[in-house]
Amino acid sequence: MQLWASGILLAVLASGAPTVSPPVASQATDEKSEAKPKDKFFTGNVTAIDDSSITVNRTVLGKNSATKTFSVSADTRFEGGRPQIHSQVTVRYVTTDDEARAVHIILRRSPK
Repeated sequence: MQLWASGILLAVLASGAPTVSPPVASQATDEKSEAKPKDKFFTGNVTAIDDSSITVNRTVLGKNSATKTFSVSADTRFEGGRPQIHSQVTVRYVTTDDEARAVHIILRRSPK
């Protein structure tokens, strides 16, 4: 009798088991893709600086050097003072459609 009851139970569960559908992507996923741009970092020596921009050159042994120019605004934070030419800095920046905007500039070493 138990075998017969368990067979019926198994048949009912197998035929009437609800199917699990995959989760539907919500609007929260779309909002995350439109979130603020991710911060990036660039470390090197200052080759040019003025009120609206800073240019940093990074040289790594055995590799080509890279130079980036960042826009500087009133919102840009400076840590360790304002850099000068030949200062070593780390720039935290975000990239927009038309420019790389410096968010935070850390003075690592002053020029000698």
